[in-house]
Amino acid sequence: MKVLKYFLVALFVIAIDQASKLLVYHHMQLGEEINVIGQWFRLHYLLNPGMAFGIRWENEFGKLALTVFRMGAMVGIGYYLVSSVQKKHHPGFLVCLALILGGAIGNVIDSIFYGVFLENNALGAPVKWFHGEVIDMLYFPLFHIQIPEWFPLNPGGEFEFFSPVFNIADSSIFIGVATVLLFQKKFFPHQQSGKTHDGQPASEIPVSETQTPAE
Repeated sequence: MKVLKYFLVALFVIAIDQASKLLVYHHMQLGEEINVIGQWFRLHYLLNPGMAFGIRWENEFGKLALTVFRMGAMVGIGYYLVSSVQKKHHPGFLVCLALILGGAIGNVIDSIFYGVFLENNALGAPVKWFHGEVIDMLYFPLFHIQIPEWFPLNPGGEFEFFSPVFNIADSSIFIGVATVLLFQKKFFPHQQSGKTHDGQPASEIPVSETQTPAE
């Protein structure tokens, strides 16, 4: 089945994502930071009760609603992937969908199960199920500067312009979405050229194949 290889891509993302999260959980302390490549790439262990890149939905039932939304999105993306394979969409687009699906499932696993098995449920959560916090660890500070002594604010101190802390699942979703946006003309050439999916110009399709003419 052709769709299987794309689900395998999603499964690979899920495996890498969950392995990285569990390694951080078992070998790092919450809040600990490790330099991987100088000051430019670090592992910074934190828990994220919200969405990707630390975005939160501030509401009493926000976490539960977010988890339910993630589950619905996961099912919807999976269905759309199957449908797109059947419609023979561009393989690159299908890989992007698989990356997005794998990332979505990766964070859904955290939200559903981590509150129970890792006991990291969100503060004040009424139940542990569906209230797990997502483990983030990838940190890429954009730049780090030493403040001059003559500067009136914090002279001689340091300033770091930071990026959000995220995980493999977030990265996979971002890469999938960004690639679709960058290569949409290649993925959907028929939409750009006014042609149908099989490459035939719409103006050359016989009327009987497109609509029933009014009598």
